[in-house]
Amino acid sequence: MKDWRDRSRLYTDDPEEGDDAYEPCYGDGSVKHECWHDQPACVRKARKMMEKKFIFAYGDGNIPVTVKAREIEVLEATTPAPVENLQETFRKAVEEDAVASPALKNVLTKEDQVTIVISDQTRSWMHQERICPLLLDYLHDVIGIPDEQILFLIALGTHRDQTEAELRALVTEPVYDRVRVVNHDARHNLACLGTTTRGTKVEVDPLVVGRKVILMGGTVHHLLAGYGGGRKSILPGVSSIATIQQNHSLALDPVLPKSSDLVGCGKTVMNPVHEDMMEAAAMVAPVFSINLVVDGEGRLLAMPSGDWRKAWEESCHLVDRYNGVPLKEKADVVLTSCGGFPKDINLYQSSKTLINAYQAVKEGGTLIFLSECREGGGPEEFFGWSKYLPSGTLDQEMRAHFTIAGYIFYVCCEMASHTKMYMMSQLPKETLKLMGIHGISTVEELEQLMDFGDKHVIVMPHGSSTVPVAEKR
Repeated sequence: MKDWRDRSRLYTDDPEEGDDAYEPCYGDGSVKHECWHDQPACVRKARKMMEKKFIFAYGDGNIPVTVKAREIEVLEATTPAPVENLQETFRKAVEEDAVASPALKNVLTKEDQVTIVISDQTRSWMHQERICPLLLDYLHDVIGIPDEQILFLIALGTHRDQTEAELRALVTEPVYDRVRVVNHDARHNLACLGTTTRGTKVEVDPLVVGRKVILMGGTVHHLLAGYGGGRKSILPGVSSIATIQQNHSLALDPVLPKSSDLVGCGKTVMNPVHEDMMEAAAMVAPVFSINLVVDGEGRLLAMPSGDWRKAWEESCHLVDRYNGVPLKEKADVVLTSCGGFPKDINLYQSSKTLINAYQAVKEGGTLIFLSECREGGGPEEFFGWSKYLPSGTLDQEMRAHFTIAGYIFYVCCEMASHTKMYMMSQLPKETLKLMGIHGISTVEELEQLMDFGDKHVIVMPHGSSTVPVAEKR
């Protein structure tokens, strides 16, 4: 009888075994959980276990938690083994395995001026620093492009500038010492490329104009755009503030005071935000893209590379396969962690975990969320939107003065209004209270909530990379 041990990891009551404990599943009901073996990810349901211990990543550390409930279900993506030979995987990705594109060495010449667009510290979970040296060496050694003709442009969007230390970490010290590494400036000296069919004026960093552009980013599910990575390296990555605001404002319902039903994780068909981004990226016309797909620990699983559209679309299919987890029914309670720093660096970034967890909780249910938020809300304006909550004018003000940070705040408040939400973080409790969120500041406070009695509880240890998908009936 076949042992599905590798597909059916269970959490254990034994703190000595911790996250490494396994139980075999033979698919015949002989074990106390169910597995949908035809699915790319596995849902483990411990029907008879009334008490389970978990260790959640929080900032740079961990928080142990004991959960008690009638039914405890663990949602976590099941992914393949990570890439072992990174150098060979990279070479094949940019040469014989290039998606809908010639090999990179046949796309560029030694005379070309090259801009490589990469992400900032908030996306460091994908570990692009592993690829930057390989790409630079390939451009220089294989194609013959001098270092002086190559630069890395940090796709900040509206995020803060990266410090020199952060820039060095993003590309590695040797790369930083060889070529220019530049922060995108969303406010000054931008080049206008035209207007999209939805009226977004496309203003971009001049360093992606008149040069051969390579995009490198991590693909994940995304609240507004359906998926991150790919064309997002251009818009919002290297676009003006006005361009970003015009694009992201498409996320609001055109009539009702709520988010549009056309936007959301995994949604691209008729998604106005995504389609607008694609038009903007086409105006830049990148010559190549490298798309990183990683697991919850940041280990590289795949690297579809090639045509900026087709290779990115391939990475989206892989993300669905690896991160999408079948959801049989929504739970009374969902308990989740972002997965530690940098995923929980601020509420702006960790809202992605909140959005994933929200998909798994019943209307009016309880959602408990662990996110350190050492940098507060993130953008300086984030919590400034709280001033519109007492008067009930948040939607009105968002439509009049749309900002990306404001919209993320808006969505967090939307979710809090449909659940009983608790958040363990460094954020002031009074700040969270305005949003309808109950603040938790100590492990002791958290433990007091962990006895759920007759409730059905879903636990998502790596909420940022776990996307619940309703099971089709």
